[in-house]
Amino acid sequence: MKTRNGFTLIELMIVVAIIAILTSIAYPSYVENTRTNKRTTAQSDLLKLSNFLERRFTENNSYLILNGTSDPISSAACATAAGCTPALEPGIIHPDYNYSFSSAPTATAFELQAVPQNAQASDKCGTMTYDQTGAKTATLTNCWR
Repeated sequence: MKTRNGFTLIELMIVVAIIAILTSIAYPSYVENTRTNKRTTAQSDLLKLSNFLERRFTENNSYLILNGTSDPISSAACATAAGCTPALEPGIIHPDYNYSFSSAPTATAFELQAVPQNAQASDKCGTMTYDQTGAKTATLTNCWR
């Protein structure tokens, strides 16, 4: 009598069950790690924008420039926070966070914010802010690294 080679249905189901268990453990870790990486990128972007504003303050003694029409942060555009957006480099624009001012910047103060959107909207840290004094805030503590 010939012996048959191959897997039984039971063996195949055990392998599928093991794969399902491993996937149920690994996928949430992967998603959280991805969110953490995107959050770190947003924090880096806020610091880049802050550096841009600090250079402006060093050169002009003001975070606002009153004489430039090509300047994205002119006094007319920044009458309200909604009309005022920071100057973004092409590398800073990405779909996971929306960068803006949380309140209209003044000559001596600003507060930038990164509001999560799309897949990042359910991130536990929520909106992160950074101001001219270096104060960093987020929905939860220990979100800034």
